[in-house]
Amino acid sequence: MNEALLVILFFLVLCIWLGLQARKGKNMSLEQWAIGGRGFGSLLLFFLIAGEMFTTYTFLGASGGAYRSGMPPALYAFNCFYFVIAYWLLPPIWRYAKKNNVISQSDFYDKKYNSPALGVLVAVISVISIIPYLIMQLKGLGIIVSEASYGSISPNVAIVVGVIAITIYVTASGMHGVAWTAVIKDIMILTVVVFMGIYFPLHYYGGIQPMFEAIDTAKQGFLIFPEQGLSISWFISATIMTALAFYMFPHMLAGVFSAKSPKSLRWNAGVMPIYQVIIIFSLFIGFSAILQVPNLQGAEADLALFKMAKMSFDPWFVGVIGASGAMAALIPSSLVLTATATILSKNVYKVWRPNTSDDQLQRLSRMLVPVISIVTLYFTFNGGESIFTLYLMAYSFMAQLFPALFFSLWKKNPVTVQGAFAGMIVGILIVVYSTTSGTTLATLFPSLPQAIQDLDVGLAVLFINIAVTLGVSAVTRKTSIGMKENHKQASGMEKLVK
Repeated sequence: MNEALLVILFFLVLCIWLGLQARKGKNMSLEQWAIGGRGFGSLLLFFLIAGEMFTTYTFLGASGGAYRSGMPPALYAFNCFYFVIAYWLLPPIWRYAKKNNVISQSDFYDKKYNSPALGVLVAVISVISIIPYLIMQLKGLGIIVSEASYGSISPNVAIVVGVIAITIYVTASGMHGVAWTAVIKDIMILTVVVFMGIYFPLHYYGGIQPMFEAIDTAKQGFLIFPEQGLSISWFISATIMTALAFYMFPHMLAGVFSAKSPKSLRWNAGVMPIYQVIIIFSLFIGFSAILQVPNLQGAEADLALFKMAKMSFDPWFVGVIGASGAMAALIPSSLVLTATATILSKNVYKVWRPNTSDDQLQRLSRMLVPVISIVTLYFTFNGGESIFTLYLMAYSFMAQLFPALFFSLWKKNPVTVQGAFAGMIVGILIVVYSTTSGTTLATLFPSLPQAIQDLDVGLAVLFINIAVTLGVSAVTRKTSIGMKENHKQASGMEKLVK
């Protein structure tokens, strides 16, 4: 067993221990287990939300995207629209959740529209979207641990061990375990990524500016947006769409519900853009690898970080890097497990068995964690291209939940249950068709200006969703008002007859 693997195992054991310690002194009611009893202050909430935002993508995807495609995907990773939306949107969501004892994302739609059926639809859309997301995190975990351990442990074994670890502490401690482990994970990622992002440009190029000058000389045009494809209009539309979808994911809203107050949510929205600067250092790692480890093709580009680390550092430090990357997969995965188990018990099972108590739901949620883990493991090893296709659709799927939530926060909600159903279903069907067929605005409207052709198709689908949602709502509201008027007239006639 090499030094790197020993370091990784040490931090894995530390995560399990912290996760189990988190439940001490807590009466694990459903609210405590699922959303931490709504007791997380600004600092703990900061680590929890950051724990979700900085995933295996921070390690593999961001640096790999910079290495592979240059500036467009690099800047796409640095998306501050998230926090503008969070500042205004999350406090009213939290206040409603607190007042109405909402503990899951599907719960919110159920109670806002007084429709358990809508809650079930949202739960189904969410699970379909979130399981591929979880699977991709686990695949990233396997790659990271295998690379960092110099191949002494296979990706599949690393995935199984990681899933066992998070299943243990999530089942025992729920959201409390997730939050505690997120603290050490964020500290490690901050330290490791910032260090490498500064060290590699200085060590191999003499500085950040000389690095970019060398890349621009070797690969002209690599550091600017192209005229078409991944252009400026694509960048703006794609970042807006992902920002609108981001807080629709059930694990993100679970983190929001765990806040102690709306003030802590606004504080985090103000501070988090500073923390996101960490992604810049991850991009520097990818850029520094372009000329040092050239010609990485396909999926190998995502390993640029580890190629640089192995040729620059001793094995024990590569192990520290690997442990940080492993936790970047495990902590978001544990949050996903908690949220998925909650919505399946609270918003699917309870609709079927409405008399189920909160205590029974709490026990069921915890029992579902290992079940979801086993199902996820199966699809991780056997999912194939279908899982990857679902993963590509995940953000576009979750964006379809935004209109119904957004309009529900208005003083007078213009959306009816029927409108919310219609908008979500139409949006989902168009996303499935456009993704599987490769349809874009460019293929649909080749004569339009290039800036419009390059717009993200997911944002276009969202506008269709909004139109359908409001249109169907207007029709069904008139029908509902007409039925009420007819009922009043019929009641009046009955009184006259009597």
